[in-house]
Amino acid sequence: MKKILTLFAVIGLMAFSSCEGPEGPQGPPGYDAPIAFVYQMNNVNFAGPDFAVTSTPSGMLSGDNVLVYELVSTTGGNSWALLPQIYYFNDGTETAQYNFNFSKNRVTVFIDGSLSDLSQLPAAFRLGKTFRVVIIPGDDGTTGKKVKADYSDYNAVIAKYNIDDSNVKELN
Repeated sequence: MKKILTLFAVIGLMAFSSCEGPEGPQGPPGYDAPIAFVYQMNNVNFAGPDFAVTSTPSGMLSGDNVLVYELVSTTGGNSWALLPQIYYFNDGTETAQYNFNFSKNRVTVFIDGSLSDLSQLPAAFRLGKTFRVVIIPGDDGTTGKKVKADYSDYNAVIAKYNIDDSNVKELN
């Protein structure tokens, strides 16, 4: 009896595995790998009353995150510092900082500080500034896990997300 059942199982397996029929319907599209973008804001001038500049980068998805870096040095190559960046004035008694906020459609970089009149900040602090806006995916695109990187290091972020740093788009 065992031999007969085994024989039927083998014959059935061969019969069903060799059948061909029409091709099934197209499956859902695969998930595209998340993409990171870098934009640059050149010659940013902060003026009253809000001491803020707003830009509208393209390509952002609802789960994406934004990092903004200030160009702090060009000696020996560009050096970038992650915002917020706090600066001390008048022997450390007053502070001002670059900070930012963002939504899906815009990024705003602004100055906030303890001074009652931010226009009294040195011109080099308010005028002709350069910032990089980096849009990074909120997850790794496959497992839904949050992607970890040393966000304080601009070069580590560029390496982590395989961003072509020579192809930075300019924001107005």
